[in-house]
Amino acid sequence: MQIIHPEYGRRTALVNGDELHLLATYRSAYAFAMAAIDTGQKLRDLLSTDLSGIVLDYREVHTLRSAWRFLPSFDHPEHPSCCLVSGCANAHDAGKSPAAPPWFTKGNGVNLRAHGEALTIPGFASGGAEEAELAAVYVIGPDGLPRRVGLTPGNEFADPAMVGQDARLLSRAKLRSCAIGPELALDAEFQDVAGSVAVERGGAPIWSKEIRTGEKHTAFRLEEIERHHFQFEAHRIPGDAHVHFLGGSISSFGDEVVLEEGDQVVIQWEGFGRLLRNPIERERAGTPMAAVLPL
Repeated sequence: MQIIHPEYGRRTALVNGDELHLLATYRSAYAFAMAAIDTGQKLRDLLSTDLSGIVLDYREVHTLRSAWRFLPSFDHPEHPSCCLVSGCANAHDAGKSPAAPPWFTKGNGVNLRAHGEALTIPGFASGGAEEAELAAVYVIGPDGLPRRVGLTPGNEFADPAMVGQDARLLSRAKLRSCAIGPELALDAEFQDVAGSVAVERGGAPIWSKEIRTGEKHTAFRLEEIERHHFQFEAHRIPGDAHVHFLGGSISSFGDEVVLEEGDQVVIQWEGFGRLLRNPIERERAGTPMAAVLPL
């Protein structure tokens, strides 16, 4: 995982039960992944031999009671614009599958949020709704080949109300902040994963459901998704990072829940660590729209 402290800056850590073991050499999962490519080592081996000896109480950090705060479980630390954030559309389609996995963009790393950070409903939006998913993360090596770093819990936050008004606005409705983390699982299986998603209001749940994902439930296998996603030359730029949401099937929006300011969305997947929690905020009224100035 990736965390940050106002005095010590950003750090990476390995999870061991209720302990977080800070790593020594690199301050980002991206840097460790690129180092593994450069040295030819397995990423897990590189991480396990780089312990700093500093151990934090995971329970305290996860409940946001310490000065440490979470970063997205994966990002491009130096150039957020070099991290493409995207996702699968109609991944759990029960009807006839399309010829290739449909996908959409959610922007770049600027839109990534961490455990505990707010997801924002823009002032121009029709609304906002959570989408509980797993996301796969990748780096592109110097040779132009993509490497999967791992899988991480995600909230592929979007605006389905806008799509309901006009299906042609799908791209506009998907370009939103979204959350991943708190943990990044290496060597994780994407076969049959159980989880849960809930919306809390005023400290009490107002909606919740059990959910499942993985290849037993999706229209495409992970290998197919990857093959089609990285067939584009623009998706194989050396040094780039990718966060690709693997699709969801259930959202509170489908049960006519309208997310409000201050609501909390809680997502957890079995085998992927502690829960991901994000409050909902609305962009303040009167926020100026971006203006285009002539040169």
